[in-house]
Amino acid sequence: MNTVLSRANSLFAFSLSVMAALTFGCFITTAFKDRSVPVDIQVSKVMIKNVDDFTGPRERSDLGFVTFDISANLQPIFDWNVKELFLYLTAEYSTKSNALNQVVLWDKIVLRGDNTKLNMKDVKSKYFFFDDGNGLRANKNITLTLSWNVVPNAGILPLVMGSGHKSLTFPETYETIKSY
Repeated sequence: MNTVLSRANSLFAFSLSVMAALTFGCFITTAFKDRSVPVDIQVSKVMIKNVDDFTGPRERSDLGFVTFDISANLQPIFDWNVKELFLYLTAEYSTKSNALNQVVLWDKIVLRGDNTKLNMKDVKSKYFFFDDGNGLRANKNITLTLSWNVVPNAGILPLVMGSGHKSLTFPETYETIKSY
């Protein structure tokens, strides 16, 4: 005869197997859904300063300031398996010393039930836009892209890039004013 602990173990193992199968079924229903939506990014102000770089001996680095507008409808991304979205705006550019530079300028978490229509005006960079050197001045190759991570209830964590980006050029002269 089986003991009470043996029967409890069998019941627990069977319950876990059923829950794993249900979780996989939940994941597979939304695994192949396209999570990309159109994004509109507009830049209203670009400024650059040459500031002291405290990581090296008496060196100076470029510090960029970007003011931008973002609009997107994120409602088609949300379904029953999406818990939240982690949005982030990146700037990608190349310099003489690095073929690819990526800097996160801004981020936001959108929870299920929040307003999914993103319409933000005159947003300033949340994080510093530093270049390790002088690669931002007169750079004509800077691209802003909005991307997001979809945080599901069950399944993988996909990284999705929005279907819109904005290319911009930094000025050739440094700003000398104190405020941004």
